[in-house]
Amino acid sequence: MLEQTIKARREQKDLLLMTHIVLGYPSYDDSMRLVETMVESGVDLMELQIPFSEPMADGPVILHANSEALHSGASVEKSLDMAEKITRQFDIPFLFMTYYNILFKYGVENFAAKMKEIGIQGAIVPDLPPEEGSDYLTAMRKYELDPIHIFTPNTSDQRMQQLNDCSSGFIYTVARKGVTGKGTDFSADLEAYLARCRAATELPLAVGFGVKSKTDVDFLRGKV
Repeated sequence: MLEQTIKARREQKDLLLMTHIVLGYPSYDDSMRLVETMVESGVDLMELQIPFSEPMADGPVILHANSEALHSGASVEKSLDMAEKITRQFDIPFLFMTYYNILFKYGVENFAAKMKEIGIQGAIVPDLPPEEGSDYLTAMRKYELDPIHIFTPNTSDQRMQQLNDCSSGFIYTVARKGVTGKGTDFSADLEAYLARCRAATELPLAVGFGVKSKTDVDFLRGKV
């Protein structure tokens, strides 16, 4: 499970690096080369995004990548095939990031079974609240996969606890309001928010949205 893997790696490194690619952008061959370069550069785990026409949590850059991938012929089946090639070739944890429509059309349990078969360890589905995802949570537990939920600065302490109770692997903490790709103010407010996240869960915390520089990364040391 991702939690144990992350905690074991944290015994060797004070901070881990997780990256994100959109499968099929600009092509599936390029996706493989991107993963290879990232792994060789020391990335610890990676999100593989299955392209979708309406990626509501994503900003203009990733929206464009989704659109271009789909325009170039990307599909769910091709993305699953590519993900399997990636997990067989590279020895770091991989998870899916996608939207519920993809799971719904594929069949939620079928999708979880496929994840297990091809070596994907967990998933982030940002438009599926746990109250509406009982079939998803059941399938993820059945196949020993990690459903990863999201904390935001607007999430109440009570809601954080509810999300934590439905999560495994790690918690994805959104560093600011809005969509991906915009700047984040790495300040005392962010530090206080991360402390609140830390108090709500014993799972590892991943921080995303606007982490762009070494200075940003250094700010996060000791806070997650």
